[in-house]
Amino acid sequence: MNDPQVSLPSGVQPAQGYAGDVSPQLAWAWVQSGEAVLVDVRSDAERAWVGFVPGALALAWKQWPGMAVNPDFDAGVQAVGAGGKKLVLLCRSGVRSIAAAQRATELGLQAYNILEGFEGDPDEQAHRGHKGGWRFRGLPWQQN
Repeated sequence: MNDPQVSLPSGVQPAQGYAGDVSPQLAWAWVQSGEAVLVDVRSDAERAWVGFVPGALALAWKQWPGMAVNPDFDAGVQAVGAGGKKLVLLCRSGVRSIAAAQRATELGLQAYNILEGFEGDPDEQAHRGHKGGWRFRGLPWQQN
């Protein structure tokens, strides 16, 4: 939980139970500078079908089908966070990554949620990719 008295790094929005929320652009800048590791918490199916960020650590928070919490998440996120870098967590829309950031924080890691997620919010036709998100912002991604 963030203390309102504590100063947050520039561009970080306060959040409950984890280090804060950051824009996709700030998350990418941190990754490029070497101060953060990008953790993609979407399911294997989402990354395979929708696209992925090259170099991101793939560590699902919940797995398809059934969307049960990944029993290997704790060990995986602790291993990646052992180096002391910030963790920036990415999901489809920025919701599952909040829960994953909260869990990583409970495990003693400095975890941030990436706002908007990979695909952003749905538009008026319920299509994603047109209202925010990693891809919409023109950040690196690939598709198989």
